[in-house]
Amino acid sequence: MDRRPGIYFTSILENQNRLFWLLQLSGWFALSLLTYVSLTLPYDQVQLQYVLHNIFQSCVGVAVSTPLRYVSRAAWEMKLWRRLVTVITATLLLALIWSVLRLAMFLLLTDETGLWADFGGWFYPSIFVFMCWIALYHGIKFYQLFEMQRANLLKLESHQRAESLRTVSLEHAAKEAQLTLLRYQLNPHFLFNTLNSVAALIDTDNRSKAKYMLISLSQFLRYSLRSDISKNYRLSDEIDAIEQYLNIEQIRFADRLRVEKQVDPYSLDCKIPGFILQPLIENAIKYAVAREPSGGAIRVSSLVEGGRLRLSVADTGTSNGVAEERSPSGEGVGLNNIRERLATIFGSEAALEIGASDLGGWSVEITMPCEKAES
Repeated sequence: MDRRPGIYFTSILENQNRLFWLLQLSGWFALSLLTYVSLTLPYDQVQLQYVLHNIFQSCVGVAVSTPLRYVSRAAWEMKLWRRLVTVITATLLLALIWSVLRLAMFLLLTDETGLWADFGGWFYPSIFVFMCWIALYHGIKFYQLFEMQRANLLKLESHQRAESLRTVSLEHAAKEAQLTLLRYQLNPHFLFNTLNSVAALIDTDNRSKAKYMLISLSQFLRYSLRSDISKNYRLSDEIDAIEQYLNIEQIRFADRLRVEKQVDPYSLDCKIPGFILQPLIENAIKYAVAREPSGGAIRVSSLVEGGRLRLSVADTGTSNGVAEERSPSGEGVGLNNIRERLATIFGSEAALEIGASDLGGWSVEITMPCEKAES
């Protein structure tokens, strides 16, 4: 059994009946001691009968005051004025009973007589004692209610915190699942097109290009599988992966695909979400190169301004108006996925905007905080 005072006191507070009797007996014992010091000794009444009377009146006080506990309980749910009338009436009545009994015991134990004429001198101090008793009882009762409400509030707050943590954990798990799903949505088209191109090269007996394409594909996929789409990586690493991707696409489209890069060297150490640019380049190739007989150009650029990184992919568009399919009102799954990834990782600090390109087609620009990667 743990004997530490704090735990023992807490166990007492939790046991209402034990607490009542502890305070009840302690209070009347203290009154007996106070009476002995303030009356018995000053009046030199140290004889046995006076000491016994002092003890007996406290014992009677314990018995007479105990009903006040049950009266207070019964009156607790009453209206305020009825509670006051009930409690005060009971207090005065029990104080009167205690006065009569202790005066009668005093006359019985001592040789003194004629004290009933001075009954008021016995009754008024009794009223004071019982008023103090009822005041202490209600004070302790209100304190216990306050502590109970405080404990309930702390319990509720703890429950709310636990629910908040659980909600955050669920949201985090949902975001992780969402990002994983987005990853699987980004890769298939490129993979299928590359394999079809490899098959076509083999059919035309162009094995050297087919081999080069497969090597480039394996390097790109190795980087893709090694990377976590929910994490951020150096822009320089992403540029290397994009070059592998573009090497494959340039084999597919030959001289129909022209690539320009305008990369700010200061931006290479900025951290960006994995494979955030690849779907933009894939989108530009799909609309501005694949559907244009003469092919087209793609420009990949990066710039750091005011602590923010700007990434853009621009294209030359098409001559037959197919580019209208990429207007802001007709965004496809790829661009929506990128918006969702940016919102998931950066919240409102990142944005994706679509507009006209000076190359003649469309430009997709991403802005986000430039957080430098550790060396």
